[in-house]
Amino acid sequence: MDLSSQMILFAKVVECASFSAAARELGHTPSAVSRQIGHLEDRLRVRLLNRTSQGLSPTGEGKAFYRSCADVAARVAEAERFASAVSAHPQGVLRVVATVAFGKAQLIPVLPAFLDRYPDLRVSLELTDRRIDLAEDEADVAVRFTEQLDQSSVFARKIARNRRVICAAPAYLARQGPPERQADLARHNCLRLSTVAKWNDWHLELPDGETLCLPSGNFEANSADAIYHAALAGIGVARLSTYLIGGDLESGRLVRLLPDYADESSDILALYADKRNLPAKVRLFIDYLVGCFSPVPPWEKEP
Repeated sequence: MDLSSQMILFAKVVECASFSAAARELGHTPSAVSRQIGHLEDRLRVRLLNRTSQGLSPTGEGKAFYRSCADVAARVAEAERFASAVSAHPQGVLRVVATVAFGKAQLIPVLPAFLDRYPDLRVSLELTDRRIDLAEDEADVAVRFTEQLDQSSVFARKIARNRRVICAAPAYLARQGPPERQADLARHNCLRLSTVAKWNDWHLELPDGETLCLPSGNFEANSADAIYHAALAGIGVARLSTYLIGGDLESGRLVRLLPDYADESSDILALYADKRNLPAKVRLFIDYLVGCFSPVPPWEKEP
């Protein structure tokens, strides 16, 4: 047992005037308490307690030492109360990083209910598609996709399944015509993401098997949100997540192409740095996101 723990134990023994009573309050055996007090006296090289048939009483040195021990015990108790309060009522700043498109389309809309539930929390949100280092960027949690997970030192929890489909605007299709099969994509202007190379691997899961398409075209951008707006503008063909374009497919602003194709190889993840000592605010936030988006994401539910 370390010195601070022995000091707290000694303070309890003095207050109870009994090894047995102190042991009952602390959940130890009387023999273990007596042994630790003996180790403490050996460590300090001074007798702290008078042991008589009537009970225990501190020596002169023990009385002086008790004041320091009682102060340590009070500080530890206050720290434990604070930790318990933080766990039940998280407070402070929660630093969140999310991809631009998902952050705007799905994350921000669910934040009001979370902040109402935990009014002592403040969310600091950064929307970016660049590579994130949780430690260097001082982020508590990052919302990312499977192909962006490139650090073995972080932990990941799935918050939603992600389904991507190929689409284009009616204006583009009026000029170029729709692709009838996967091979036709080679003659189309396909929109690419410049920041995540794996995002541009279009794994086409078709009825006769899977094939890899590497799209090419005259436009790329550093954000899926920019790709989305480029598709709406009629620049070319895009592979985009249904969380982002579901409403556009329903309204006709975008048209789904190759309807037998859907890519579900990339999940939406919450990344965090420390699984063992996960702060309550991070745990509660991730639990909340899972509750919002799993097991079936709201954008995939039947009306």
